[in-house]
Amino acid sequence: MTLFDLTLDGKTAPRSEPLARWTRVLCVLFFFSGFPALIYQLTWQRALFRIFGVNIESVTIVVTAFMLGLGLGSLAGGWLSKRRGVPPLLLLAAIELLTGAFGLASLAIFDRIGQMTIGLPLTVKAGVTLALVIVPTLLMGATLPLLVCNLVRRSGNVGSAVGLLYYVNTLGAGAACLACNCSFRLLACRVRSLPLPQ
Repeated sequence: MTLFDLTLDGKTAPRSEPLARWTRVLCVLFFFSGFPALIYQLTWQRALFRIFGVNIESVTIVVTAFMLGLGLGSLAGGWLSKRRGVPPLLLLAAIELLTGAFGLASLAIFDRIGQMTIGLPLTVKAGVTLALVIVPTLLMGATLPLLVCNLVRRSGNVGSAVGLLYYVNTLGAGAACLACNCSFRLLACRVRSLPLPQ
């Protein structure tokens, strides 16, 4: 008997096979949700470091902004998941589309804002950094509670839903780190192989 065969009262679920198939679909989707999310995070961090510099203050500000956005997004996603009139999967699809749209325009936005904040005090830069990443990180933080809500409504098992989806999403993020590392190494090797200008 698997995790997906049990309901809250411990009885075998009558629709365990459709539930298992649906769970596998959600796991695949959430794996590929975690993959670009970490790529976005790495890219945005590097872009913000390039704009505001790499020192202890800027690193602290950027990491704080990311963690704050993800935490608040998780709270917002948990609140939305409790509202019966909100379909979690449709909301999740909208969140992923909005995050992707911001990802496409983000570097141009960061460059424009970076030019506007040259010479401003550190406190102003901290506020700007927070404003730049709070919306997309809020969106990304809301995805796990929404998916957990959908799976719990179908299976009735809170613990397995949270553990499985968090595991799959983290696995996708780890795969993104590995892919980025390999891509950068290949790019660095290619750059080194180019002939120097005369």
